[in-house]
Amino acid sequence: KQILVLGLDGAGKTSILHSLATNHVKRSVAPTEGFNAICINTEESQMEFLEIGGSESLRSYWKMYLPKVLLLVYVVDSADHARLPVAKQLLHQLIQDNSTLPVVVLANKQDLEGAYCITDIHDALALSDIGDERKMFLIGTHVAEDGSEISSSMKDAKELIGQLVLETQ
Repeated sequence: KQILVLGLDGAGKTSILHSLATNHVKRSVAPTEGFNAICINTEESQMEFLEIGGSESLRSYWKMYLPKVLLLVYVVDSADHARLPVAKQLLHQLIQDNSTLPVVVLANKQDLEGAYCITDIHDALALSDIGDERKMFLIGTHVAEDGSEISSSMKDAKELIGQLVLETQ
């Protein structure tokens, strides 16, 4: 069972995955063309992340992998205001058929000027409309300077994902 990592192209999925895997920051500039799989071992478990690129041509694959996963990590670019409605629409379409799948939304790029704060992201994605049945979390993240250690928010996200994986197995 895997953890599916989705979001629009340019949201920072690959950078986040690399940061979670190594505890160090590596900014990735090239968008993922296709799939990217990473295994992360913690003391409690082994987590397998599958990232699918966010370009329009790859989004049709998203739903195919959804039934096979323990958890959805959805990454949004907090500073990309123009594309938040698209991110919202895609997220709602993804989870409408699966009322129990836990969702972790990472509001990435919180460090950028003009980035929406967590409450604005919550509203922009209409997360309160998603229902009370599912476990849902929203964490603000950012990928700092290359080579530095990951931020406390990234550590929190990694801990939370690990905890959810243990609970759902």
